[in-house]
Amino acid sequence: MRIAFILFLQLSLTSMFGQKAEYVKSYYEDNQIKSEGWIKGTEKSNYWKYYYDNGNIKKEGRYKNGKPTKYWYFYNEDKSKLEEGHFIKGFKFKWWILYEKNKIAHKIQYDFNKKNGYCLCYAKGKIFKVVRYKNDLKEGEWTDLKKFKKENKF
Repeated sequence: MRIAFILFLQLSLTSMFGQKAEYVKSYYEDNQIKSEGWIKGTEKSNYWKYYYDNGNIKKEGRYKNGKPTKYWYFYNEDKSKLEEGHFIKGFKFKWWILYEKNKIAHKIQYDFNKKNGYCLCYAKGKIFKVVRYKNDLKEGEWTDLKKFKKENKF
């Protein structure tokens, strides 16, 4: 059943895009799965998953033309979330969420892999600080959220 499903997906993707897509897996030396996903031509394509050597998922997301695209998830070895966010043509874009002990620690705006915008810092589920960045350089920092809202128009 599993082989038939993979064959069906392979044939569907081939007919949709005109280029043969192949589902591949790589393994650690002990035969534990390391990664799995689609290759189209010589580039990673569509959905991929990567694993730690203990079998837990490390990261997962989509590729287009061999570059990360759309929404990705990253995990710690103990399965807890590490971070998640958007890629466009291999670059971090938009809001990214960073976790500590499976709780949101930061929400950061990125533009071409650089912090560009706001970083919301959380403790106990609430914002305690806001930092503004431009091209990865810190421009301002607020711990008084009323003052932050007054000085920053949205």
